Amino acid sequence: MRTVVLYARSPAWRAVVERADELMASPDFRVLKSEARTLAGFLDLPGAGPAFLKRVEVSSWSRGVYARLRGSRAARSLAGAAMLRAQGFAHPEPLAAMDLYQAGAIRASYLVSRALINADSLSRFMLGPGEIKGRNVHRRKQISDAVAAQIRRLHESGLYTRDLQETNIMVEENESGGFKVYFIDLEDFRRAANVSRDRRILNLVHLDRSIGRFLCRAARLDFLYSYLGHRPDRAAARRMVAEVRAARESIDRRKRGGVPATERVVEPLAGGTE
Repeated sequence: MRTVVLYARSPAWRAVVERADELMASPDFRVLKSEARTLAGFLDLPGAGPAFLKRVEVSSWSRGVYARLRGSRAARSLAGAAMLRAQGFAHPEPLAAMDLYQAGAIRASYLVSRALINADSLSRFMLGPGEIKGRNVHRRKQISDAVAAQIRRLHESGLYTRDLQETNIMVEENESGGFKVYFIDLEDFRRAANVSRDRRILNLVHLDRSIGRFLCRAARLDFLYSYLGHRPDRAAARRMVAEVRAARESIDRRKRGGVPATERVVEPLAGGTE
């Protein structure tokens, strides 16, 4: 086994990522996610404050070779952060990144980033403890509008993500009484000369599938109008809703049938790319 440090903000952060396994096994590590090959959580580091540590293991040697060719998760996270930073989008600040190699293949990737201590996932921030805050319709709409505006700006800047769901969006209150929106899960961001209509709709559908757990149909439709920046006429609105519904049904069929995620899932929109 050998390690390759891809990035470190300072020698101190290099030391942290090189000790990642040891630190994540300590009783001070607060686990946020532990499933399959992913372990992630928070750790308070003396003199540095809270940091977020994430380790993703590669399932096989062949996949590790492929990851080496296309870029590891850690490398893609650094690239995603650079894309977002260049366009002025809020995101977790990478502090260190490292790959673990065995027999010429990547077997695990590590990322250390600044913890977002005042932000929470979209659903938890919107609803609050016991869903009390969720009863404030005005506040809920303000948050929804803020998120929609940032996603529209993301697409207009030539960026999109392959995994836009509410758990990958974090929100906090800003000093002016509004809301600051963070994009996380940095490895899934991509750049395009022009984000096509298909990709925009796919992003919106993926998000709609996750926010549907806590927002009613009317609120989700209002979110769509906020993303568009205007309320279209009835005919245009029906066409847009039909496209979103067709894409969602296609995704649902793919998930039920076990079709690989790499396959195209927006056949109903074929020919509609702008």
